[in-house]
Amino acid sequence: MPEISAFRGVRYDLGHVGSLSEVVAPPYDVIDSELQDALYKQHPANCIRLILNREEPGDDELQNRYARAARFLKNWRHEGVMQTEPDPAIYVYHQTFNYEGQEFTRRGFMARIKLEPFGEGNIYPHEETHSAAKADRLLLTKACKANLSQIFGIYPDELNEAQDILENAIADTTPLEATDHLGVVHRFWPVTDVKAITEAKGVMGSKPMYIADGHHRYETACNYRDEMVAAGNVGSDDSVNYVLGMCVSMYDPGMIVLPTHRLFRGLAAVSSTDLVEKISACFDTRIAGEGADLASMIWEAIEVEGDQGTIGLYCGADQRWIVAKINHNGRAKLAEITPEHSDEWRELGVSILHRLILDTLLDATNLPKCNYVHQIEDVIDGLNEGDAENDDEDYPLAAIVMPATLDHIEVISSNNERMPAKSTYFFPKLLSGLVVNCHDV
Repeated sequence: MPEISAFRGVRYDLGHVGSLSEVVAPPYDVIDSELQDALYKQHPANCIRLILNREEPGDDELQNRYARAARFLKNWRHEGVMQTEPDPAIYVYHQTFNYEGQEFTRRGFMARIKLEPFGEGNIYPHEETHSAAKADRLLLTKACKANLSQIFGIYPDELNEAQDILENAIADTTPLEATDHLGVVHRFWPVTDVKAITEAKGVMGSKPMYIADGHHRYETACNYRDEMVAAGNVGSDDSVNYVLGMCVSMYDPGMIVLPTHRLFRGLAAVSSTDLVEKISACFDTRIAGEGADLASMIWEAIEVEGDQGTIGLYCGADQRWIVAKINHNGRAKLAEITPEHSDEWRELGVSILHRLILDTLLDATNLPKCNYVHQIEDVIDGLNEGDAENDDEDYPLAAIVMPATLDHIEVISSNNERMPAKSTYFFPKLLSGLVVNCHDV
């Protein structure tokens, strides 16, 4: 495991803000304009003003949303709205949530994690990233000189030893608590006991860590560190060598991975007959039926089967579903067109969908960003209601696909490969606003 460290976190003073629930927010990249407005109205010190400040008329290179975020952070610290932890801490963090009628609690801890360039240590990415998001986060980091949100790292610890050491340190203590807009309950505890922190670090040892969420933020932290080093402003122990991270054991009972289904844009509408003709050499196919509502039954069958190579495809031209299962010819074709990848990478449903079906068999490259959804009800709603971002036009194609598993992440990442974007969805999202890692502390 990369080096982890306790730190003096900057966090809200409840005497100033009242309820913690009023000032926290989900990660910036899952916040749409409607939620952004709601968070702005929720509380004058909501951290939305830090992580996703609004653009304003007249913004320029000096006066812009990044500069405003930096001013808010500076003012809140000066006014005591946010205060610095008196002693270095690691923060135990629990998230209690419901999924498919069952309650889960995912346990982890937040700490500073020493930065390592991908490919040069024990920190591994698992998905592809986009340069625009990294440029945006770098501007914010440079303005605020802080990690405002944590990355999400997972690590192998079959007995959950590190977590249990920290859990013992908080036994019988009262947590800080917030409930987010989805009803997820977030609880966290500062752990300042030096013995417990040292023991947890010892258990982590040389374990690898895989970035589950927050690739852009991790790479941004590396880029910011590199800029500071180039400017001659960084010592070996300076905080810019670290990033705020949430560490969760891959064996924690609350670790679940949700699917990310696709509603595609930018394709000519295709009928089920035409689609079968185009893919039948590489897939065994059957017409499953007609109508968006059939998605529930198709997903249930795919989920029970648990085969990454089985994909549900909705054809907008005739509103029919095809269930396609990759065959031997398809496996051979995918190996032919992706010689740079491992067999494990080629096993993924998202790899089969994007590289074999879309890019190769349909010759549908460079498509606009599709609508990614995680609940099957959202697939149905999208197909029935149309694309809200494009005047409610019908989606020409949709795909129901299995998520990558934790085992896939471990094996493929360790091969120094990256999965296609949105191969996984870790629920629930980590809250921003619980603790900030300021580089001047």
